[in-house]
Amino acid sequence: MGKVPKSKNIKRLEDLLKRREHINQMGGLKAIENRHKKGLLTARERIDYFFDPGTFTETGAFVKHRAAVFGMQDRDIPADGIVTGFGKVNGRYVVTASEDFTCMSGSFGEEHGRKFAHSIDFAKEKGWPFVSMNDSGGLRMQEGMDALESYGRLFKAQNQASGIIPQISLLLGPCLGGQALHPVMQDFVIQVKDTGFLGIAGPAFVKAQTYEEISLEKLCGIEANAVKSGQTHLVAENDKDCLDKCKELLSFFPSNNREKPPRIKTADDPEREGNDLLAIIPDEPCHVFNMYEVIRKIVDDNCFLEILGRYAKNMITGFARFNGRPAGIVANQPGCKAGAIDIDASDKAARFIRFCDLFNIPLITFVDSPAYMIDSRQGWGGILRHGSKLLFAWANATVPLISIIVRKSYACSHYGMLDKSIGADFVYAWPTAIVTALDGKTAASVIFAKEIKKADNPEKLRAKKIEEYNEMYANPYHAAARGFIDDVIDPKDTRAIINRSLDALENKWKTLYRSQPWRKYSNITL
Repeated sequence: MGKVPKSKNIKRLEDLLKRREHINQMGGLKAIENRHKKGLLTARERIDYFFDPGTFTETGAFVKHRAAVFGMQDRDIPADGIVTGFGKVNGRYVVTASEDFTCMSGSFGEEHGRKFAHSIDFAKEKGWPFVSMNDSGGLRMQEGMDALESYGRLFKAQNQASGIIPQISLLLGPCLGGQALHPVMQDFVIQVKDTGFLGIAGPAFVKAQTYEEISLEKLCGIEANAVKSGQTHLVAENDKDCLDKCKELLSFFPSNNREKPPRIKTADDPEREGNDLLAIIPDEPCHVFNMYEVIRKIVDDNCFLEILGRYAKNMITGFARFNGRPAGIVANQPGCKAGAIDIDASDKAARFIRFCDLFNIPLITFVDSPAYMIDSRQGWGGILRHGSKLLFAWANATVPLISIIVRKSYACSHYGMLDKSIGADFVYAWPTAIVTALDGKTAASVIFAKEIKKADNPEKLRAKKIEEYNEMYANPYHAAARGFIDDVIDPKDTRAIINRSLDALENKWKTLYRSQPWRKYSNITL
């Protein structure tokens, strides 16, 4: 008997498998080998590592570009240089777009951009977080305006999804030019320190247009983005560390703005006492201490995920848990600029507060700030405009808001770090707190200036007036007497009181949101 001829359907299936195998090979074995030599994963390997095994579903695998000029008619770019789809990360759905550098350097073409934007639209519609894995040589210039117009589609999609779903951008490779705008439009950016680069232009463009010679690392690396500009929130060692950090960050967030953050079980007693907290605070208000020690001794399991830790170090922002419940932390760091609030600290904290509010994450402040910065550089740089962003953020917030005044809470920083009148649900102070409009030294030099000047012994009278003023106001009790502070507490009880307060405020955001006046949004001082 002769061979039985294959049916047409079997041939079609074989053709499908052959086509899919070609797509899965991306830019080819040599290109993949080059990636591995550099210690980098491919776009598909990153997806395999990131998603729970067997849960990822790809979309748009067979999409092709339609360009037919400048040699593009002969270019085969599998999946048009970007892998898109959805799957589960630690049991919850997430959508991704992973750029493939092995295919024409992951360049951003018309269909590449369309797939990218469509993925975000899909994530928004489903109410699932979106993670972009950026690794691209930039705009595919051969496609001209067709490619450029896709940037607009992507920017619009990100804007429409903002505040509805969490968006995280991973800088695993280069991300330069107009394309570099989209990572900073997302909620968080995680950058790999030796291979991730973010910049409005690369060194060649900078030299051509401004004659400045500068390296890619200096222009677009970690120092530029995590330290100087505050555009990178977390720094990773390599691809896997970046993907792991993204998973950890996602664990604090709800899938969308209609859900509560996921609560986990913890063995850390919510009523645990912090018997050594008081010992952290120096006797003298002008002496520094490390606020990280305070935070870690109060939160669950001493675990605190800091955000923008290399930028504006006088302000601390990050995520922790209380009795398994995610919360955002905003705190002053007296070890840097005495914890004073400057332009960069204001921007850093305001953006963080707004994110937490958008996604129903309670906020807790740990306060030790002497003031907003008042020097001429800050004044001319717009400290009033930037500083008021904090006021907008706090006043607009609908989530549970709790303030712990550890030490200094002076002047405008009293509001910038959250107080009762601007919206705090509970304000607690330690006995070490100094809650006042001005410190005694400043007050004496203004209020009693004429009296001191005329005195027989000006310095003796100055010291007396300072002591009198501090005796009256340099403590938490005057504010507590007026009801501006709910209670003055023993530091060891801080964790228990925060947990009890969060329990009491469990459903605050549902009721408060409905009671807000109708408006599009507040006109924040951007």
